[in-house]
Amino acid sequence: MADPLILHSSDTIAVLTQRVAAGADPLGAGAALTAPVPAGHKIARVAMPAGAPVVKFGQFIGQATQDIAVGEHVHTHNCAFQNPKQDYAISADLNAARAAIQPQEALSFAGYTRSDGRVGTRNFIALVATVNCSATVIRRAASEVESSGLLDGYANVDGIVALAHGTGCGMAASGRGYDILDRVLWGHATHPNVGATIFVGLGCEVMQIARMQSHFGDAGTDRFHALTIQGTGGTRATIDAIKAHVAAILPQVNAITRTPQPMSALRVALQCGGSDGFSSITANPALGIASDLIVAQGGTAILSETPEIYGAEQLLLRRASSGAVADKLIAQIKWWEDYAAQNGGSMDNNPSPGNKQGGITTILEKSLGAAAKGGATPLAAVYDYAERVEAPGLVFMDTPGYDPVSATGQIAGGAQIVVFTTGRGSAFGSKPAPTIKLATSDRLFAQMPDDMDMNTGDIVSGGVSIADKGQQIFDLIRATASGQISKSEALGLGDNEFVPWQIGAVM
Repeated sequence: MADPLILHSSDTIAVLTQRVAAGADPLGAGAALTAPVPAGHKIARVAMPAGAPVVKFGQFIGQATQDIAVGEHVHTHNCAFQNPKQDYAISADLNAARAAIQPQEALSFAGYTRSDGRVGTRNFIALVATVNCSATVIRRAASEVESSGLLDGYANVDGIVALAHGTGCGMAASGRGYDILDRVLWGHATHPNVGATIFVGLGCEVMQIARMQSHFGDAGTDRFHALTIQGTGGTRATIDAIKAHVAAILPQVNAITRTPQPMSALRVALQCGGSDGFSSITANPALGIASDLIVAQGGTAILSETPEIYGAEQLLLRRASSGAVADKLIAQIKWWEDYAAQNGGSMDNNPSPGNKQGGITTILEKSLGAAAKGGATPLAAVYDYAERVEAPGLVFMDTPGYDPVSATGQIAGGAQIVVFTTGRGSAFGSKPAPTIKLATSDRLFAQMPDDMDMNTGDIVSGGVSIADKGQQIFDLIRATASGQISKSEALGLGDNEFVPWQIGAVM
């Protein structure tokens, strides 16, 4: 039996690296287990009376709800969420975080330069619905274009993507809900991975194309075309008009070629979903190393999912680059506490049932693992959902923890690559930014080989260092940015993961 992992000297628990049978004593000095315990779950290193803190990574993850003996399984039956202390030490570790940015040889990738100076890793034609009323039209048009063979012979065009959603009308014409959808649609339409965009509306909706342009200006709009179903003559006429326009612009979109581009041009979205007890031990810290390498190249790593850093935000705040950056993150945390309370929920409603089956007990435990994706460099900036990301370095974007909604915001902000860690197995892709999926365990990598781009389980099973695995992830990001196809792209995933965050009144 492999020894359980002790992650910090002050931890009151250890993590099992393999399934343990009933009657076993993995620590060799404790109570025998009364039932089998899966890999990734926790057992007690020390006796914990009811009310005692449960500690992992040297951090508080919950409170014992009953007396726990040495060697006993520690999980939802005897450990519960408690609101964490929020006595933040703002920027206390900033100098150490700055020192974590090690000088690197300047590297490049093969990308597409756009007229606004940004660089794409893919070259899509995007059909963007301004309202749910035009969703069927753009999906049908995209399907007919793909099945017709129209894209054949255009080697530099990665495909056509229909960005349909469930809102755009029946909403207030101002306020946060409107602003979010406004940013999401514009961010995707002008995304560096998009060579041309066709906006399609019904004609009478709240979300009007001209109003969007008045907010954001002309940058990137040289690649735009717009039409409405009402103005074009109905559903069939609009589908035919979209197809005709695609045929007309294909030679222009195809004319661009990949050229060497600095890694500083990359904005990489960091995601985790279907997390398990190994996420915080293998994939997430290894992705943190890759994030640090991206930052060292002058690029940007975008950490998100505000409910999934809850209880770990103090680790980010300790390396905030300024008081203003810290204040914005704290305000976002407070908003989420109020939002959950107003809707009769708790911040501990996350983790999901699958997370718990994988060994995660509380949101505090999950958050410590999720925050590890952000590496060790300074927190350079904090952004609202779908806001254009401009700053280099590690940045944070306020998003829900629900993966499609979160990734949609990150891509709208300009992320050209998504890196997604998973322990339970997530069938996830994204367009127009490709997704790279990292398996947290050997078991998952073997179980879902068509979905997983890289195994990080060998950190536990094979003694691979987190630093070496982080370098491997960085190299994979660079190759994918240059055109290497990810597993999710090969499977055709990504058409249904465009999910703008809906917030505000439905009228």
